[in-house]
Amino acid sequence: MANENGSFIDFMCEADVLTFGDFVTKSGRPTPYFVNTGRYTTGRQMSSLGSYYAAAIVERFQDRFDVLFGPAYKGIPLAVAVAEALYRDHGRDVPLCFNRKEAKAHGEGGVLVGHQLRDGDRVLIVEDVTTAGTSIRETVPILRAAAKVELAGLIVSVDRMERGQVPERTALEEVGAEFGMPTEAIVDLDQIVDRLRPDGGSPHRFSPADATRIESYRTEYGVSRR
Repeated sequence: MANENGSFIDFMCEADVLTFGDFVTKSGRPTPYFVNTGRYTTGRQMSSLGSYYAAAIVERFQDRFDVLFGPAYKGIPLAVAVAEALYRDHGRDVPLCFNRKEAKAHGEGGVLVGHQLRDGDRVLIVEDVTTAGTSIRETVPILRAAAKVELAGLIVSVDRMERGQVPERTALEEVGAEFGMPTEAIVDLDQIVDRLRPDGGSPHRFSPADATRIESYRTEYGVSRR
């Protein structure tokens, strides 16, 4: 998967999804880099993004899921792109659903759109990134209120490798442990740093100042796997 990982990192840079500067995450932390999947704006980009997710899902989750779930809002187009790619690239026709931010009082009503969850459904959650796990903690009660589902797992594009409440665990690992489900990312911060170094093999680079800021940020908030 090394070449695939490098290709995905380059793809994020080319789409201006992975950027470096001064940002604030959903959890309120200042951060020297940001992953904004809202910057995928073309059909080609969404098709490629779905293919990267689908390849990672097939490799790491195999057939251990029945339904894709995309949390509103960014998870909605992600789930659609992934469902299309699973069918197009891997011959798997997987149902999907997503939630509304506010319950609909007219028409069919309710919070969920798409596949009607049933008891026993194994649900794979498709998200962009997880920093503190806030959105997943909001999502799981919605799923469990709909049916007695099994959480098949969570896949995100980037594991920021930031500490959760337990210092030796990343927030992504902590969410997985909390809800008893496997968690995966297409790439993690270690792979991004390695790829974007001057000798990393990518046509894209971060600056020496960016590298220093990232290391400082990781010292304060990160979990090291090296």
